[in-house]
Amino acid sequence: MRCPYCQAPVAVDAAECEECRLTYPRTATLLGAVPRVTPVMFDSTGTLADPERAKLRKRANLLHDRFPDLILQIAVHAFPHEHPFSLHAFWLFNAGNFAGDSLRGSSNRALLLVLDPHRGEAAIVPGYGFEPFLQPEALDHLLELAGPAWQNARWADGISTVLDGLERLLLSIATPESALPRGKGDF
Repeated sequence: MRCPYCQAPVAVDAAECEECRLTYPRTATLLGAVPRVTPVMFDSTGTLADPERAKLRKRANLLHDRFPDLILQIAVHAFPHEHPFSLHAFWLFNAGNFAGDSLRGSSNRALLLVLDPHRGEAAIVPGYGFEPFLQPEALDHLLELAGPAWQNARWADGISTVLDGLERLLLSIATPESALPRGKGDF
């Protein structure tokens, strides 16, 4: 893991970054209140049209049906320029608590795809449960694949590209039983 502020290597169980002394509480104090987050997908910028948001929400729900342990959150939000985008992504992932209080540490299989169309930056933040399996290079590659669409302000197309790649990536790390669609009532 890398510090979201200075990018120095940080041990998963470290209390703070040894280089810049960043901690999550300091990040929360620095960045303030969490934006209003709706489950699965939120767009505080109004960048996506209602049909695009509905289509992306449906696509995210299909991913969840295929991978029931996955907690996917898509966020389109404008962040202030004073701090690195990676810091904002880290803060939103942790402050948003998308996996809930009961799924912490290696049980946290949340993934946050965050996009700031004003800054032209995006990130994928995996929970600790995914970190051993989803290498930063693979996640960065998914963002690179979406780059051409995002450079042409086709935000929903870029997000769809990431979700398509994410599905292939999850299939490559899934155990056979977790990759199968499940019926209602099945665990």
